[in-house]
Amino acid sequence: MERWVLLRKGADFEAIGKKYQISPRLACLIRNRDVVGDEQIQQYLYGELSDISDPFLMKGVKEGVEILKQKVQEGKTIRIISDYDVDGVVSNYILWKAIHDLGGKIDFQIPDRMKDGYGINENIIEKAVEDQIDTILTCDNGIAAADAVAYGKEHGLTMIITDHHDVPFDTDEAGVRKEVLPPADVVINPKQEACNYPYPLLCGAGVAFQFMRAFYQAMEEDESQLEELLSMLAIATVCDVVDLTGENRIFVKEGLRRIKDTQNIGLKALLNVHDLMDKQIQSYALGFIVGPCINASGRLDTAKRALELLEVKNRREAVMMAEDLKALNDSRKEMTEKGVEQAVEQIETTDLKEDRVLVVYLQDCHESIAGIIAGRLKEKYYKPVFVLTQGEHGVKGSGRSIESYHMFEEMCKCRALFTKFGGHKLAAGLSLEEENVERFRRTINELCELTSQDLMPKVSIDMQLPLAYVTEELIEELELLEPFGKGNTKPLFAEKNLKVQNLRVIGKNQNVLKFQVLDRNGRKMEAIYFGEVQECMEYLQGKEEVALTFYPSVNEYRGNKSIQITVVNYQ
Repeated sequence: MERWVLLRKGADFEAIGKKYQISPRLACLIRNRDVVGDEQIQQYLYGELSDISDPFLMKGVKEGVEILKQKVQEGKTIRIISDYDVDGVVSNYILWKAIHDLGGKIDFQIPDRMKDGYGINENIIEKAVEDQIDTILTCDNGIAAADAVAYGKEHGLTMIITDHHDVPFDTDEAGVRKEVLPPADVVINPKQEACNYPYPLLCGAGVAFQFMRAFYQAMEEDESQLEELLSMLAIATVCDVVDLTGENRIFVKEGLRRIKDTQNIGLKALLNVHDLMDKQIQSYALGFIVGPCINASGRLDTAKRALELLEVKNRREAVMMAEDLKALNDSRKEMTEKGVEQAVEQIETTDLKEDRVLVVYLQDCHESIAGIIAGRLKEKYYKPVFVLTQGEHGVKGSGRSIESYHMFEEMCKCRALFTKFGGHKLAAGLSLEEENVERFRRTINELCELTSQDLMPKVSIDMQLPLAYVTEELIEELELLEPFGKGNTKPLFAEKNLKVQNLRVIGKNQNVLKFQVLDRNGRKMEAIYFGEVQECMEYLQGKEEVALTFYPSVNEYRGNKSIQITVVNYQ
């Protein structure tokens, strides 16, 4: 059961519309996204790179730049250690390209998902010592790796941590929380308590980009050279599902604006292999087409393949590598579908279904797709979900959460059960011994304080919109709200008292429901629905009138344009 909530956030929409030359309706949509005041509205609608904060405001950046500058000038060897997901690969590339272009003696290593698990570890430190590396520079990891960082310092390495994940903490007997920071030479993470950076919601690549801006300034180089990296940064920002507000929104807008003109041969090949160069590229394409291919290499092979694609100089080689990544991602999709089916069967046939936090153990599932399966289960059951798999050394898992459950904080309460863990509010990764699987499931549920209200999906509706107001002009104006994503969702409209006609299932995989909606004034419009098609069809067939939530778009087919609505919810 869903709770439909009509947002009613007040403001003088007429005055805002006149001031910014937008319709009162669009002013209302902006207010619904908690964008208030002239400065915020101006940045939301027309924000540009000049609105990005000074990188030196970030704690540790000044000290990190001084160390990095000295290492480059002295010809010291620097090694980047990143995560193996899109954010990790892209932040690695941003650091490598920027430092390499200024003459830095730099290489990279990406942990193997299966052998190494998430983030920096002692094996990686030992390899760096063996290779006579002087400095380790992390990105998108390291904030929770106190032991590995200490091990690196013991072996004489300079350790620079750049990360964006939540900082681990301990709680004393009085219930006071204290940050646990790794003993690095420098820690750069805008989520540190002592950091006063104005926008702490950057992804790992965003932190890396700001660090490199500061580095270029310190090296007295033109930082506009870094703008070529903005398309990469946009991909990482969308794929890491950070809020598309403030600086993240500007980075994604600027990256999308430049992406078709990219000089990166590998990225261009990846866009071409998906026929995207002839289409309008928006955040959806980054999050659901481009990003998953980069991710697939780290899931089913090695993330180095994705990084090598971004570094390749030969066009023919780039095309082959891009096609390989696409094939890997297609294979990942098939494995995911199978894993979701097995997980649903396990939940539906056991007492797991009664748990408020789902802990599903799929022993034979490929550990790299645990997070995707967890995300799919979270959508289906609207509960926090952990999917665990049998790894080479014990059990590994990934978690995905709902808005009212801070996954990382809840895991900190039972950290003694894990051999390794990290994450943030809505996603996490963990390792534990197999004998602790059931104990973890029991403990995390005993600690859970979610209410039945928390576990009821809330559908936030921007406004009721009669079909008569669904016009091409409205759809065109809605583009001002792009890019859409977490924190800046696509506007959701609703209308009631609608008749449904001509229901039919279409699509190669029979996964789209197409029909027409008719209001009480006789206005008719085409509609489509993606999701549980048969379930939706059976529901709509039995109703005289229904209420629908939707967003409108212009459908173009063989040169003919028509307005249609995409239905999201029905009652």
